[in-house]
Amino acid sequence: MSLQNNFLMNLLKRTGLFTPAQLEILSTADLSDGGITGAIVRLEMAREADFLEKFAEVLSLDYVDLSKVRPTDEALVLLPARAVFQYNALPLKIENGKLNIVLSDPINVAASEGIRQVAGMPVRISVAPTDEIDKAIKKYYGVGAEAIEKMIEDGRYDVSDDEANISKIDVNEMGQEASIVRFVNQIIAEADRQGATDIHVEPMETELRIRYRIDGMLHKVDVPPQINKLKAAIISRLKVMANLDIAEKRLPMDGRIGIRLNGEDIDIRVSTCPTAYGESVSLRLLQKAGNFVQLKDLGMSERDYNLTRKLISRPNGIILVTGPTGSGKSTSLYAFLHEINKVNVRIMTAEDPIEYEMAGINQVLVRSDIGLTFARALRAFLRQDPDIIMVGEIRDGETAEIAINASLTGHLVFSTLHTNDAAGAFARLVDMGAEPFLVASAVAGVLAQRLSRRLCPKCRAQAPLKMNWWDQPTPPPQDFVYTPVGCDACTHTGYKGRGAIFELLGVSEAIGSMIIGRRSSAEIRKAAMEEGMATLRQDGWRKVFNGFTSVEELMRVTEDAK
Repeated sequence: MSLQNNFLMNLLKRTGLFTPAQLEILSTADLSDGGITGAIVRLEMAREADFLEKFAEVLSLDYVDLSKVRPTDEALVLLPARAVFQYNALPLKIENGKLNIVLSDPINVAASEGIRQVAGMPVRISVAPTDEIDKAIKKYYGVGAEAIEKMIEDGRYDVSDDEANISKIDVNEMGQEASIVRFVNQIIAEADRQGATDIHVEPMETELRIRYRIDGMLHKVDVPPQINKLKAAIISRLKVMANLDIAEKRLPMDGRIGIRLNGEDIDIRVSTCPTAYGESVSLRLLQKAGNFVQLKDLGMSERDYNLTRKLISRPNGIILVTGPTGSGKSTSLYAFLHEINKVNVRIMTAEDPIEYEMAGINQVLVRSDIGLTFARALRAFLRQDPDIIMVGEIRDGETAEIAINASLTGHLVFSTLHTNDAAGAFARLVDMGAEPFLVASAVAGVLAQRLSRRLCPKCRAQAPLKMNWWDQPTPPPQDFVYTPVGCDACTHTGYKGRGAIFELLGVSEAIGSMIIGRRSSAEIRKAAMEEGMATLRQDGWRKVFNGFTSVEELMRVTEDAK
């Protein structure tokens, strides 16, 4: 469809946003995708919000800030989810016998007429950007609401309160049902769009709760209330996708789903666990390939960056990355490998799971169920003539022993441990059965880290530093810090994204002697600080003062490593 309407051309001219040449281009633009608003954004002639604000003024319509307005329950109930999603229109309120709806294309006659027929009353149009309408629809109707509505209308799924009936859904038929497939796909796609690392599908007594883990924190997903009646179908669909036995509901199971989303391959690890109200399903989203974080972009201090480059350039030795689950250890290891991945270097890794696929290195998936453990993979590597070995985790004495022997025989070994700080890694290895003198000879450095949420750069604000926060012996470098505020860009959390804080301990001759002498972790930590090591809390304070994170977030993530 092309734009030939002189009246509409005159309206566009009155906005004052377009040159005659641009108006000429718009007169023949394809309006099939998003109408005139979509064409203007696609042709990069104006920002959508700027155009709609001016266009609404010309048309004498209201431009609505949906972050400050809440639709009435009366209006939300009047329009079914199917119509709302089809026209990307949000019902706002009923006033003077008219339904006020919000559109991003105010001249879309088909949308306004379709909604008028569904609502059974005249409509009044207001205007807002497409993304804002889409976000509000998901908030008030729930992700996948139209798919749930369609399933119920079709009558293919029993939505009575009889739990026995719910469990008797024909899953073979369900596997072919477009609506249930679409709903599950929308849940996964929305998680990816929001940058979630995990999806938790949790059956409760009166609801099926779906939560995303975003920036390390769990957020409940707005879903239609009817979803509870379909929980058996949704959980079974996920099990079908993961090639799990849908008839077995009494035992935990693990599987995987491979999907392609927005041109990228995503590997989803699926874990089920029987609970009181049904099977809880957890999905871990792993980008199989992508842009790796560069070593220089990890956010290290100059001292830590230079020492890390020196350590990973060694011909041998063990470099450990420590921290709790979800502290970004794998990201750091991949950054190390990316830095030293050259055509003249043979790199082999044993991982569980393989979180990222990296060209040029040999990655092995550890499978304990068939006997391929970290220790067995490590033994095999030593017969493969590697230069660099990465072991996903040192979990036992056998793996620790092989890793130490590999480093002492001329290999550079990367691995992870679960310890609270860098100095604690030595005691952990000795506890596993490694001899202290071998630990001192083999380990070149230990990097402890935590992930803290990053303050949203668009809305963070300065605040005075309260001295009861300050826990360092020296005076603070400045008297103000930054605090979270909240805006649309960060979904009103005040934070957007995450980054690491570090504690890098290089094993010097003095520290090696302390390891051999079985000195305590506290003594080793003190000696390392005297040699220039910044603790996790000190590195965190550096990032508080430069506006990267907040004091509250620093205290939260370093609670166990002061």
